[in-house]
Amino acid sequence: MTLLLIVAAFMAGAMNSVAGGGSFLTFPALVFTGVPSVVANATNTVALFPASLASAWAYRHDFPKTEGLSTRLVLAVALAGGVLGGWLLISTPEHTFNSLVPWLLLAATALFAAGKRLIRMLERVIHFGPKTLLTVQFVIAVYGGYFGGAMGIMMLAAYALFGLDNIHEANALKTLMSGAINAIAVVVFVFAGKVDWTPAAIMLVSAVAGGYLGARVARVMNPNHIRGVVIAIGVTMTVVFFLRG
Repeated sequence: MTLLLIVAAFMAGAMNSVAGGGSFLTFPALVFTGVPSVVANATNTVALFPASLASAWAYRHDFPKTEGLSTRLVLAVALAGGVLGGWLLISTPEHTFNSLVPWLLLAATALFAAGKRLIRMLERVIHFGPKTLLTVQFVIAVYGGYFGGAMGIMMLAAYALFGLDNIHEANALKTLMSGAINAIAVVVFVFAGKVDWTPAAIMLVSAVAGGYLGARVARVMNPNHIRGVVIAIGVTMTVVFFLRG
């Protein structure tokens, strides 16, 4: 069981830095080892948020300089949304969250699979101004604090609609916001006593290693290959959780 958590966390950290979707591995791994679903989701957040920060550090030279929008302001909005999402999670009864999990996985997988096509379609008809981007970032952060699957592709879509076309700059901002959203949600989960610390500690170290190494090699990897693997994992886990339900 420990080996399963280590491997899942390492792969999730690497996947999140390249294409996203790491929670498709780590959340099910925790549930399959016997951790209750709400605690598993909180523990999963604790395990993965340092990996996002490690990836953000690897991208530190690529952070965008955008006119009319402060990265600090986006960060503040993301933190506020993460707090609300974390509070909503710990307020959700276990049986209700168990019923929601297969649908959350299905929605996240579908969104992840349609991500690039959806972005191209939306870019033809929508352009975000600074206020709209901040509003969308807040909504995404609430979702991220609550569950987080495919949160990365949501943010990349929002940044593309704002006009941030450089993928490395968008990834840098995405990894920073993901880390911040998860970090503030972690504070909520810790105070609520919803973290299983033994698997969290095991997975945290492994995910950080995977996140840093994944970001370092992202420039030479084909993200489409990684995306295909992530989608296959997401579909498989969705089916498994529907069958379990």
